Amino acid sequence: MKLFVGLGNPGAKYAKNRHNIGFMAIEQIAKDYDFGPWKGKFQAVVTEGHLGSEKVMLLKPETFMNLSGQSVGEAMRFYKLASSDVTVFHDELDLAPGKCRVKIDGGHAGHNGLRSIHQHIGPKYGRVRLGIGHPGDKNAVSGYVLRDFPRVDADWLDDLFRGLSEGAPHLASGDSGRFMNAVALRVTPSHSSKSNSFNLSKTKSEPLTESSAQEPGSRLQQLINRFK
Repeated sequence: MKLFVGLGNPGAKYAKNRHNIGFMAIEQIAKDYDFGPWKGKFQAVVTEGHLGSEKVMLLKPETFMNLSGQSVGEAMRFYKLASSDVTVFHDELDLAPGKCRVKIDGGHAGHNGLRSIHQHIGPKYGRVRLGIGHPGDKNAVSGYVLRDFPRVDADWLDDLFRGLSEGAPHLASGDSGRFMNAVALRVTPSHSSKSNSFNLSKTKSEPLTESSAQEPGSRLQQLINRFK
């Protein structure tokens, strides 16, 4: 079994906060793959289902963010899972809105949810870092993450969640490359980066083929055609 954890704060007051993007991500997965009903367990709400051939439990801690590790550790011990079986979806200030990165192991970078998980299961677990951007002033971070996403963010959030969901079976099987490709095919060009993790010329009506991706000229031409 794999354990996918979404980080956030429980309750309607926080449901649409930037800090709750982890909850939102696994809620999309549960919906798209017809997971069972959410049930209270492990100081959390959980649901089980399958992603491809992998049995997966989705977990949303109800302990509030800074105690998330209590819930994750309890579930892990009950099912006798290794920390490598755990993947945590969380908000990331150091990534621009709409960006997504997969990371294994490493520090918690001051994120209270990750800090708590580190304390209970150690650092050797997977993370799906979901960019929400930074307010520009470290003193404004708390207010920023605890505010709702503005309506203008609805489109890129929808693209991101669909990509995460479509790639989820690959993530469950351990293929982070194919998972990231699924996200890339959904995320809009305006959220591309210099790292080339996303296709600059990808559009839903004109998918970029593997062969054309290898030809710089055709890539440029596709971009030009989009603005004719």
